[in-house]
This record gives sequence, structure tokens and C-alpha cells, in this order.
Amino acid sequence: MNTFLISTGVVAVAEIGDKTQLLALILAARFRRPLPIILGIFVATVLNHFAAGWIGQQLAGMISPTILRWMIGLGFLAIAAWALVPDEMGEEEAQIKPYGAFLATAIAFFLAEIGDKTQVVTVAMALKYQPLWAVIAGTTLGMMIADVPAVFVGKWIAARMHILRYVRFVAAGVFVLLGVLALLGVAGS
Repeated sequence: MNTFLISTGVVAVAEIGDKTQLLALILAARFRRPLPIILGIFVATVLNHFAAGWIGQQLAGMISPTILRWMIGLGFLAIAAWALVPDEMGEEEAQIKPYGAFLATAIAFFLAEIGDKTQVVTVAMALKYQPLWAVIAGTTLGMMIADVPAVFVGKWIAARMHILRYVRFVAAGVFVLLGVLALLGVAGS
């Protein structure tokens, strides 16, 4: 229980103001479907944190900081390019096919979490604490505590403002900035 609570608290605090909170807000503004977005966040987080925990236990210290920095930077630039691709699905189709919001969220969150500070925290927690399932459950709950409120704020903003046209440009700009900073080694995730 101690491992679970520590993991939850550490990730909930680490996630405050993180780029994935912005991503949750953007996805909520785009899709206006909180349940598939929340489920996408949950699935992506479980998969990502399981991988991070497993890697933390199996391969501690084998990836150099330089290689990790390049992986993070190039990943952010790829996400930026993806964000610029206009959606082919209209608002009506998004309402009919709820898996569109789910898949978009799951993929975006999984990729955004690669090399993110919460993933690094998960690796560190898995190195220090056992059992692995308690670390993963705790870090996942911490992520949900931090990101689910952003989903509802994004939905609220989208209902009151016509911002959907600009969401992909803002998202691309944020991820380009993060990618360039990571490649330059100026800022950590």
C-alpha cells in the first residue's frame, strides 16, 4: 500500500502543469467527448507506465542521456507534424464514432509520455519500490488525478469559444518548441 500511495502522490505532483495536461485540454476542446478521452488517457498511461516500470527494472542505466534526449526531441517533432494534419472526420462523425476520440487520445498520450518526467519518475519508482503492479497502479492513478480535470476544463472552454480551428496549430507549436528544447538539451521533459 505504501508503494501505491507514494507512486500516486509523486506522479500527481510531477504532472501538474505538464504538457499532457495541455494535451488533455486540447483533445477535450477538439472532441468534446470526455469519457473516450479519459479512457484513452487511462489506457495510454497503463501501457506507458508498465513499459517504463519494466524497463526500469530490467535495463537500468543502459540508455545514455544523449540518446534519450534525441529520442524525446525527435518524438516531439513527429507529434508536431501529426498535429498539423487536418482532421478528415467532421463533428457529426466524432459523435457517431466514439473510438475516434479514444484512439486519438490513447496514441497522443502514449507518445507524449515517452521520455516525459512522469515516465522517468515511473522508472525511478520501479527501481526503488516493489511490487511493480503497485508502482504502475499508483503512477496511473496519479496521472488520472492530474489530467482528468483538464478534460472537463477543455470541454467547458470548447463549449464557449470557437477555438477548434486553431487547436492543431497551437498543439504543433507546443510540440515543436518541446522538441527543439529537448534536442538542444535546454529543458527536461
